[in-house]
Amino acid sequence: MTETRTAAISLLQAVHARLAGDAGLVAMLGPGGIHDRLLPRPKLPAVVIGELETRDLSTSTEAAEEHFLTLEVWTEGEGRRGAQEIAAKTIALLDDADLALDGAVLVSLLRTVTRARREPKTRNYLVEIRFRAVTE
Repeated sequence: MTETRTAAISLLQAVHARLAGDAGLVAMLGPGGIHDRLLPRPKLPAVVIGELETRDLSTSTEAAEEHFLTLEVWTEGEGRRGAQEIAAKTIALLDDADLALDGAVLVSLLRTVTRARREPKTRNYLVEIRFRAVTE
């Protein structure tokens, strides 16, 4: 297993653990509300761990990686406010968080962009939260 894969997987595991371990967020979502993919008939609301892009950020002396992670908050058609409240809670849990990673060190984890919209086909609300993480 390469270093890139190890740090990325460890980051995803730590993010999932932080979200799933927060009683307030779990109460907002209900049991099983955090997924690594959007299920065919999802029980909403849900937080879905979406796209992850990893880039080499190494210098001549230090190995490092930059990760761009997207989390998706999904709610039923009437739930714009609910989606934004869940997104705010998710951001509060992860923005500038000090997460312990297995096999890597998290240097920073910061929210870079939040986008909210109604999905026209399903009429569900989607809030995408993008984070930038740096690991060594």
